[in-house]
Amino acid sequence: MSVSDVQVVTSREVPLGGPRAMTVRRTLPQRARSLVGAWCFADHYGPDDVATTGGMDVPPHPHTGLQTVSWLFSGEIEHRDTTGAHAIVRAGELNLMTGGSGVAHSEVSTPDTGTLHGVQLWTALPDAARHLPRSFVHHVPEVVALDGATVRVLLGTLAGSTSPVPTHTPLLGAEVVLQPGTELVLDVAPGFEHGVLVDRGPVVLDGVELGRAELGYTAPGRQQLTIGNPGDRGARVMLLGGEPFPEPVVMWWNFIGRTHEEIARYREDWESGSARFGQVEGYGGQVQRLPAPPLPTVRLKARMAPPAARDPSAWG
Repeated sequence: MSVSDVQVVTSREVPLGGPRAMTVRRTLPQRARSLVGAWCFADHYGPDDVATTGGMDVPPHPHTGLQTVSWLFSGEIEHRDTTGAHAIVRAGELNLMTGGSGVAHSEVSTPDTGTLHGVQLWTALPDAARHLPRSFVHHVPEVVALDGATVRVLLGTLAGSTSPVPTHTPLLGAEVVLQPGTELVLDVAPGFEHGVLVDRGPVVLDGVELGRAELGYTAPGRQQLTIGNPGDRGARVMLLGGEPFPEPVVMWWNFIGRTHEEIARYREDWESGSARFGQVEGYGGQVQRLPAPPLPTVRLKARMAPPAARDPSAWG
């Protein structure tokens, strides 16, 4: 892929686990694109009328080797985890949970939620951080007003705004809202690859039109990204970026590891009620924990960024 190309990654619909299996649009990982920097997972959901769909009710479930990034456009989600955190995820507020060597959490839309709409994102942790203790951070990003657009920076730096939330690899995560007819030119780090995930579109990324729930990927080498809204209503995207992730990543169910054997051990620990994940307190659903599915009959293989993306000499 040359620096001038934009790769378009489409989403697929999948049921979210739990007794009320709401449908989400999954953009990462895909066969065509597994990673954008350390961003390794992107679910996009809503707007859902909770009175009709039943909303979100995901019982306690485990994670390893990753951080979850929860971001809502509307509605509220009650979050409980084994760090002891009990938080309400609200629109425009970042909730970041670090799984490290093991964490569990539940997610339930609140009774006051009429419309549920947002994204659930994961970042893979590098070897140096993937066995850290579990933790939870809440942050309300400032709103940066630009000409015809607004930006909220969840992680990293964009448009003169820097998030105070620490990351374990160089990352960018931001919500960008564009008024009709706006064309926005953003300075970005040339060592980053970027993904523009469309919530409300269409938008045009460097001359390529993207529709709802599509992700436009750009390789390292750009110093600017141009995002335009050709429509007659507001558009909204999530801009995700980071240095190409240099380590192999084995992803299965809710676990990230480095080998098949690690994933098998995490599954066994979850099924046996190991102290690795702790106990989620206060969840009131009918199913007190999600059981892990059976492991596949073949060995799990690692996902990696393409060699050209990991080689700085190819960035231009």
